[in-house]
Amino acid sequence: MPRPRLLPLALIGMLALLGVKLESLWPEAPASGLLVSQAVAQAPPTAAPAPAATTPAPAATTTAPAATTAAPTPPAADQLAERAVLEALRARRADIEAREAALAQREILIAAAERRLADRLDELGALRQRLEAESRQRDERTEQGWRQMVRLYEGMRPRDAAGIFDELDMQVLIQVVDRMREARAAPVLAAMRPERARLVTTELARHRSRPLE
Repeated sequence: MPRPRLLPLALIGMLALLGVKLESLWPEAPASGLLVSQAVAQAPPTAAPAPAATTPAPAATTTAPAATTAAPTPPAADQLAERAVLEALRARRADIEAREAALAQREILIAAAERRLADRLDELGALRQRLEAESRQRDERTEQGWRQMVRLYEGMRPRDAAGIFDELDMQVLIQVVDRMREARAAPVLAAMRPERARLVTTELARHRSRPLE
C-alpha cells in the first residue's frame, strides 16, 4: 500500500483545528469560520505519492557468455579409475585375442604336420612292403640257386663231390651241406679228408645252432 505523507496531513489538521477555535471564539462571525473552511477546502490537494512498483522486474533472460579462456576441469577420481579399468580390460582382450590367433595358427601348423607325417608313414609303409616283397623274391631266387647247386652235387659220385668239397670255401660248403639230404651228404663227408670233414661238421653244427634271421 502507498504511504501518505505526514506533513500535508498535519497542516490540514492544524488549519481545521484553528478554524474550530476561531468559530468558538467569535460566534458572531460565522462567516469568517466559513471563509476559513472554504479556504481549507479550496487548498490545493497535495500530490499523492506514486504507487510503488509491485511487480518485480523481470529477470535477465540473457546469460553472459561463458569465459572461453577458463581452464577445463580435471576428471574426477572415479572417472580416472573407470578409464584405467577399461584400458586394462581392452589390453587384456587384445592379449587374449592374440593368444587365440597364435593357438589357431599353431593348430593349423600341427594339422599340416600331422597330414605330412601321415603321408610320410604311408610312403614308408609302401616302401617297406616293396622292400619285403623284393627281399622275399631275392631269398627265393637265392634259395632256388642253392637248391640247384645241391641237386648238382647230390647227382655226383661221393668221391668226386668230396674232392670238390675239400677245396670249396667253408661258407659256401656249409650252405650246400646244410641243404643236402643226409643220405647224400654222409658218403661225401666220409670220402673227404678227416681234418676237413671234422671242420665241416663243427661249422655245420654252429650254423644250425644260430637263431633264424
